[in-house]
Amino acid sequence: MRRPLESAFYATVEKRDRPELANQAVIVGGGDHRGVVAACCYIARLSGVRSAMSIREALERCPDAVVIPPNMATYKEVGHRAREIMAAFTDLVEPISIDEAYLDLSGVRDRLSISPAQALVEIVRRFEAELRITASIGLGPNKLLAKIASDLDKPKGFAVIGRAEAAAFLAPKRVTILWGVGPALEHKLWTDGITKVGDLQDKEEVWLVRKYGTMGRALFRYARGLDNRAVEPEAPSKSISAEETFDWDISAPATLQQELQPLAAKVARRMEREGVLGRSVIVKFKTVDFQQFTRSRRVAPTRSAEAILATAADIVAQEADGRAFRLIGVGCADLTDPSTDPEPDLFGFLSGARGAGPKP
Repeated sequence: MRRPLESAFYATVEKRDRPELANQAVIVGGGDHRGVVAACCYIARLSGVRSAMSIREALERCPDAVVIPPNMATYKEVGHRAREIMAAFTDLVEPISIDEAYLDLSGVRDRLSISPAQALVEIVRRFEAELRITASIGLGPNKLLAKIASDLDKPKGFAVIGRAEAAAFLAPKRVTILWGVGPALEHKLWTDGITKVGDLQDKEEVWLVRKYGTMGRALFRYARGLDNRAVEPEAPSKSISAEETFDWDISAPATLQQELQPLAAKVARRMEREGVLGRSVIVKFKTVDFQQFTRSRRVAPTRSAEAILATAADIVAQEADGRAFRLIGVGCADLTDPSTDPEPDLFGFLSGARGAGPKP
């Protein structure tokens, strides 16, 4: 299992296509002062530039960086071709994003008479020869360890974490190395005196479950390098969303609601293309000081732009309390198949359902 493409993927493709930038700091993202960094090369990272940082701050940290607008069509083409190369070695490829994926190589020895490590070396060789890009690789017995290994030796690294040494390897690491431990959970763990993975290893499972619920059970396993999540080829989308960064800060509810209209329409079109309905509407907010939060609401299964907009607008009306926002996003989650969970018709009845119509 592995994550094949480095997170500096966009910048890597840009440097491939513009060799004169090979030794320069490259930032891919919006070109104006309100834009954000979509990706950056490792030279830019040495100056402290990171993804999601504002372009203004990035250029303050790295004044000599070259800022390039994203070329998503090219990135998607390269990502698609990379997945075709992976598929030659295993049918079990789970894309995580345009620039990363998990592979289950447990059957590659029987299929191609090579080891998983040899398969990964050959995949990277083909990346370099056919696509002219590099990759960072992590090899492990499960998703958790493969992902951690892939981050150990960037760029263009190859790291392996075995099952036997996993617990000892993880013990001195910060808890944030584990899947699912973000800033909020890290703070909760810190308040309980847990900062290292070894601290989790010292806790009994029942104690962790009592403190952190179902996540406690996962932490007990992850701290020991255990992970039973399977590689799921072409897993269906968990959510579909669109967002907009404003040219100026917006606080007026009516203006924010107006910005929702094209976003709701974009989400509805994508849901139509993918043939799904959403059972939750989510609105994402980012304040002027870069604080981000989301609000969601359950709805009857829908992909109607009007229904998405109405729910999102109601959420905005509740959250627009005078704060200024620099970004807003709209999405649908808890996606479902219309054949098993049909969209209600105008009167709230299931389309095509038999029975009495609305009473006068």
